[in-house]
Amino acid sequence: MTSTLQAGEPLAAGTPADAALEKRAYAKVFWRLVPFLMLCYVIAYLDRVNVGFAKLQMGQDLGFSETVFGLGAGIFFLGYFLFEVPSNLLLNRVGARVWIARIMITWGLLSACFVFVESPTSFYILRFLLGVAEAGFYPGVILYLTHWYPAHRRARIIAVFMSAIPVAGIFGNPLSGWIMDAFHGVSSMHGWQWMFIIEAIPAVLIGAVVLFYLDNGIKHARWLTPEEKQLLQREVDRDQAHGAKGPHSVGAMFRDARVWWMALIYFAFVMGQYALTFWLPTLVKATGVQGNFNIGLLSAIPFLCAIVAMNLFGRSADARRERRWHLIIPAMMGAVGFTVAASYTQNTAVSLAFLSLAAAGVLTCAPLFWSLPTAFLSGTAAAAGIAVINSVGNLAGFVSPYLIGYLKDLTGSTQIGMYVLAAALVLGAIGVWLTPKQLVNR
Repeated sequence: MTSTLQAGEPLAAGTPADAALEKRAYAKVFWRLVPFLMLCYVIAYLDRVNVGFAKLQMGQDLGFSETVFGLGAGIFFLGYFLFEVPSNLLLNRVGARVWIARIMITWGLLSACFVFVESPTSFYILRFLLGVAEAGFYPGVILYLTHWYPAHRRARIIAVFMSAIPVAGIFGNPLSGWIMDAFHGVSSMHGWQWMFIIEAIPAVLIGAVVLFYLDNGIKHARWLTPEEKQLLQREVDRDQAHGAKGPHSVGAMFRDARVWWMALIYFAFVMGQYALTFWLPTLVKATGVQGNFNIGLLSAIPFLCAIVAMNLFGRSADARRERRWHLIIPAMMGAVGFTVAASYTQNTAVSLAFLSLAAAGVLTCAPLFWSLPTAFLSGTAAAAGIAVINSVGNLAGFVSPYLIGYLKDLTGSTQIGMYVLAAALVLGAIGVWLTPKQLVNR
């Protein structure tokens, strides 16, 4: 027996028909949106961090020191920081469809321009502009998902979406290594130049697809029935009503100490995330592995472990509606992984095993973290608050690659830098533990 609703008629809670309708509606939303957004983020993340692979040839070809590379890798996040809040506010105003398409097309074109890098200055400028172009994509998607999913469903969905990061590592690292080896010398160009060109093309193409595929919200989704739209909107409205306990305006958001507390916690977690994704090929190579393709294959292993951990922790957090310990445990996993891997840099097997533990920990922290601030932010304050937290947190994306590069030039080893990353993750875990559970456990 099926349930039919007239427009505007309230849903009766708890009936088998409603349960079936709810299951069908959320299944439609998942399969329509999440794999596609995940694909977009795979492309985005690959264009953001493929400079880590380019470094294997680029540094030698252009004479870049470890510090120059680290600064260039990190300067991306200065542009990201400066433009993220206005970008997310514009997305909230003009809609995700147009704005995400704009972001993808411009970052794809800029990524291809790295073929023209000849000096540290041109490297820095293009990395900064790439950060400006991409600003707003990730927090925009997080905001966009709050328009479709209530808080108690969000950790699992964000974990699936953010599986794009390890997927980008699993497929992107071997692909980048293969391109650099196979195309080196073709048309008198370096392999790293071909890598930037080839890996930029999907961003432009998928960006154009976004204009025709993505819907701005529930009411625009022609692939949902009126009954499904009503159910989904009711769930979101109920969740937004709970979010009314948080700030109601952009100004109130900036004055809310909880927002800045979240930004500091996220900063600590991002320290580990970007150090891992930018420097993993170098760390694997340092254990004695030869050949860009082989380095790419071994670099994929930690990301495989991360996919499993991210989704297991995400499902468990939603099922138990518990957020803090589901974030503290992976943060400590990351700290242990970095600490032990730093002590066995010459042993490929041991180093890779604990880099895998570190990857499982730090990459799980990101999706699980976002269930904290989205539990008390809503409306325009959510658009600005998510952007502020992400932009401040992502300044760690500037600090950690530069810090690792500087310490490596100073000491000849990445060991001290990895200990610093472990300490940052421990501080982040303490910050989560100090967050009131009644604020975030939903």
